[in-house]
Amino acid sequence: MSDSRQAPDSGASVKSGKTKIDRRLLDAAEIAELPRAGLLRRLAALLYDMFLVAAIWFCFGYVLLFIFGFFADNTSQLVDGEVVTHPVLSALQFVMMVSTSLAFYVWFWCRSGQTLGMIAWRIRVLSLDNQPLTARQAVTRFVAAWPAFWLAGLGYFWMYVDRDRDAVHDKLSGSKVILLPKHARPF
Repeated sequence: MSDSRQAPDSGASVKSGKTKIDRRLLDAAEIAELPRAGLLRRLAALLYDMFLVAAIWFCFGYVLLFIFGFFADNTSQLVDGEVVTHPVLSALQFVMMVSTSLAFYVWFWCRSGQTLGMIAWRIRVLSLDNQPLTARQAVTRFVAAWPAFWLAGLGYFWMYVDRDRDAVHDKLSGSKVILLPKHARPF
């Protein structure tokens, strides 16, 4: 006698009391019907990505300090109990931080529509026609997301006013963030 059975239309099979989700790619019609992702899920994915981006900054920052140390007499000094960094190094670090985070998000959004944090929280960013973002859309989204977050989150709270539940940077870039079902494969 077999203990294995298929749950009707749930995408999950039950074996010996354990539930296994059969993951599959979604077709275009299914994607078009998916709901928009909520604020807490978006912020959780952003938090996950923050750790990844910070690790990238540490690696590139170390290389930058190493290279800058060859050409400058002193990279930083202790002045009145405060570490003061060379102004050129500070500017290079800022450019490195913005460019690497831009590259991180644009790369993931254009390739699969998901960063690693978005995969963990089952959300995906797509253009309004359910296609991956173009580079222009991804850059616009990245640039518009900064003030949306840092101005007391007003760009994100716009989701509660908008009928489509889109944030300001979604509207400006012509994109949407959808919530994927549990059975959807991330790639």
